[in-house]
Amino acid sequence: MTTLERTLGLRSVVLFGLAYMTPIIVLGIFGITADLTFGASAGAYALGLIAMLFTAFSYGQLARVFPVAGSAYTYVRKSINDHLGFLVGWAILLDYLFLPMVIWLIGGAYLQAQFPSIPFAIWILLFIALTTALNIIGFKVADKANFALMAFQSLVMIIFIGLCIAYVAGGDGAGTLFSVEPFYANTTTWTALTAGAAVSAYSFLGFDAVTTLTEETKDPKNTIPRAIMLVALIGGAIFIVTAYFTTLAKPGNQFEEVGSAAFEIAKMIGGAFFSSVFVAGLVVGQFASGLAAQASASRLIFAMGRDGVLPKGLFAKLNNAYKTPVPAIIAVAVVGLLALQLDIATSTSFISFGAFTAFTLVNIAVIAYYLKNRSADKNILGWVLIPLIGAIADVYLLMQLDDNAKRLGLIWLGIGVLILVVITKGLRQKPPQMSDPVGM
Repeated sequence: MTTLERTLGLRSVVLFGLAYMTPIIVLGIFGITADLTFGASAGAYALGLIAMLFTAFSYGQLARVFPVAGSAYTYVRKSINDHLGFLVGWAILLDYLFLPMVIWLIGGAYLQAQFPSIPFAIWILLFIALTTALNIIGFKVADKANFALMAFQSLVMIIFIGLCIAYVAGGDGAGTLFSVEPFYANTTTWTALTAGAAVSAYSFLGFDAVTTLTEETKDPKNTIPRAIMLVALIGGAIFIVTAYFTTLAKPGNQFEEVGSAAFEIAKMIGGAFFSSVFVAGLVVGQFASGLAAQASASRLIFAMGRDGVLPKGLFAKLNNAYKTPVPAIIAVAVVGLLALQLDIATSTSFISFGAFTAFTLVNIAVIAYYLKNRSADKNILGWVLIPLIGAIADVYLLMQLDDNAKRLGLIWLGIGVLILVVITKGLRQKPPQMSDPVGM
């Protein structure tokens, strides 16, 4: 059997997870979380972090038991059954397929804020055309370039937070650097806070991504679980701190344009020049993230076509010249056109629907594994109680999502069930094994 070389240590895996998160995204959707929570974005991220830590713990439990790539799909398939594993894989496909659209949508919103005379549709079409062309010819960003892009984003975020602190210290904004308002404002309700937390979960997907590196990691049974928790904790801390100081600079939820609220704040705290630098940092991050997201999604579609889950004649093809899955890449581009009709709030909620579905079933998979192998581990806290809390939290947050997102999510799952019934001849056969989208 072909195996990957184990060269990655804890530091490398954690950095990968944080890079996948694209930390500057907290500013990209700041207006959305502030609007939903009536100015308590930091509280939404804090609540989201607490909920995600239970699920991250469950991921770590199963990563020790199944030290192979495949993430939620593999965990559920091996712990419960192949059919439910397929549906988890289908839910994950929702995230992979629609994530590029959301990335382009956020980037387009901020570019329009910087250049209001240019129609929003132009930015979306440029994002799609450029990333699609680069992915078709097999463009890959080198490690050094990725590091430079991450460093640039980090620098922009540090400057942004520093300017927020200086702005508030000078008596503007909230007028104080110590306040509970960013966590629970006077007008915030529990329902509003949980709705914000549900959307914020979209930002935590990096802890799931690190499991795809299992077969390339040294001592994966210990390294991957530690990396999962560290990525969730460090990423959550970055989100909370950034949301806290941004809220102090601009309390409440009144913005000229909710979708690009951080641009308005950047101009307020740093003037026109810094607002341009900020947009550059965010757009660079979104472009790099969109390029990788489209590549990953197309690889998953190609793998599903090759495995017979999706039509082989259409998706199991590579371009002769570039050796890239062109039909799958174009399929992701076509889905990206939905950005012309959807807003950021609904789109991020839609992705969170897929994430919460997979997260819930991973927690249930931990309990299922324990019930099948009770003699192997008597730790009820780690194998039953924590996963149970995680599953309940995930389902609760899923129910707080936008109604349109829940409707679209249920339609997506319904399509998955129909496909499953067809390819398994009425559930009488096992479904084809879905390949891991990363590291193929």
